[in-house]
Amino acid sequence: MIKISKRLHALADMITEGSVLADVGTDHGYIPIYLLQTGKISRAFAMDIRKGPLLRAREHVEAFGLGDYITLRLSDGVAALSKGEADSVLIAGMGGGVILHILEEGKKVIESAKELILQPQSEIEKVREYIYKKGYMVDREDIIFEDGKYYPMMHIVMDGIKQEKPDYSFEEWQVVYRYGERLLQERNPTLDQYLFYRIGQYETILENLQNQRKETAEKRREEIKTELRYAKAALKDSQEV
Repeated sequence: MIKISKRLHALADMITEGSVLADVGTDHGYIPIYLLQTGKISRAFAMDIRKGPLLRAREHVEAFGLGDYITLRLSDGVAALSKGEADSVLIAGMGGGVILHILEEGKKVIESAKELILQPQSEIEKVREYIYKKGYMVDREDIIFEDGKYYPMMHIVMDGIKQEKPDYSFEEWQVVYRYGERLLQERNPTLDQYLFYRIGQYETILENLQNQRKETAEKRREEIKTELRYAKAALKDSQEV
């Protein structure tokens, strides 16, 4: 049985049993291998834009004797996937800008799936904003702490279901985009740890900028003050829900 990290385990837990999985940016192919070994999925597409990771994934797939169940494809996002080929689309471990590119360029393929699992490494607020504006339904979120880093992730129902956008104020939306509606509602304890961590970061940056008088420093101070306000609002919301 292949061993996977805490982050990958949490992502695997979000995938519906019996699915056909498309793992976009598969890297070593660990998640499809693990899910097939545990019998959770029926087959998988392991996809990557780079030949190197795909070759490593092929080595692992063959080593575990799963070549009949995992199809490897060189692909920019979901470009090499046809509509309806996969029930679950997993896009994890890459920057938010890259994820947005994949979602927009492969919109028809993405919307033909039943579920979408995302784990952006950056700019998660932009990814969440995109998801809500599209009307996609976020029904689960999680945040994992591993090896000194925090990894937020989300499960989105794509099976023809559209979500009405909640009636939040601008400020409330900024908090939701950054920290996750479900995480805040569920009072996720790891989210609280993350918020304390972010608040500490922002306060340290403000201290370091305090004596700088350049226009760029002033602009940066205002940006950090805004982020600090959102983080404190999120912490307050998560503790009051």
